[in-house]
Amino acid sequence: MPTVLMTGGTGLIGRALTGMLQQRGYRIKLLTRGKQAVEAGIQYLFWDPERGKLPAEDLLDADYLIHLAGANVAEKRWTAARKQELVWSRTRTLDLLWDVFSRHPHQLKAVVSASAIGYYDASQDRWFQETDAPGKDFLAQTCVEWEAHAHRFEALSVRVVCLRTGIVLSRQGGFLVPFLRALRWGVAPILGSGVQWISWIHIHDLCRLYANALITEQMVGAYNAVAPEPVTQKNLILSLARLLKKQYFVPLHVPALLLRILMGEMSIEVLKSVRVSAQKLQQEGFQYSYPDISSALLALLQTPNGMGNHA
Repeated sequence: MPTVLMTGGTGLIGRALTGMLQQRGYRIKLLTRGKQAVEAGIQYLFWDPERGKLPAEDLLDADYLIHLAGANVAEKRWTAARKQELVWSRTRTLDLLWDVFSRHPHQLKAVVSASAIGYYDASQDRWFQETDAPGKDFLAQTCVEWEAHAHRFEALSVRVVCLRTGIVLSRQGGFLVPFLRALRWGVAPILGSGVQWISWIHIHDLCRLYANALITEQMVGAYNAVAPEPVTQKNLILSLARLLKKQYFVPLHVPALLLRILMGEMSIEVLKSVRVSAQKLQQEGFQYSYPDISSALLALLQTPNGMGNHA
């Protein structure tokens, strides 16, 4: 039974991915900062990245490493201290693991690390591919560092995959939940102009990507983890309203200036418009369960687990 070592496994993506990997026969080790309940097939390992503490001897039998750890970008205003935390939580954690695997015999075959489509320069209105240069803003440079720290594992003859993830659609949390809550009260929030492009992915397809990346040896380097059809923020809200059968709702336009006042520099990410290409994944044969926004939202809203017929 192959073993997957995972950071950030108790978050939105980690919980869904853990369940999928267990169904596929993997043994799971989750690095965590707090005590967790005992679960069949999951071994929780305590670590304290701030103090550089981790159970090195329990890591070395891992066949694969999935790196999801990272402070929530949208949780707090981007003060200087918060920016440092956003970078550190993604890179220092990888460095601690690299130190362990570089100093001891191991059987690690692949590292699959999260990254983000914030890598790209959103000031350019075009389709972005994996070969494009990064942007110059804070989040873009954070992604550059994030990926660079993951690629250190290549020096250990370990295959590295970085999934530049778009907006993740899930009913259990994240981007979609505030909009669903507002629409249930008959309010349709339009952020800024509403014409900004959102490059998204259903959480089920994202988990499938991670699972496939573990064992697909031709997957190397960066991949855009997005669905093939981006959608504008306004059209996303209208699609949600239609599926919720909201015949009457009030569009609430939230001006960009107000968002900047309330959120500071973080508002850049809320208002960012970026169309990211899924062509590389499609050319390599990945078949999306939810390639378009209608099928994705329908599955999330009208089935108990949000997975449609693909659970």
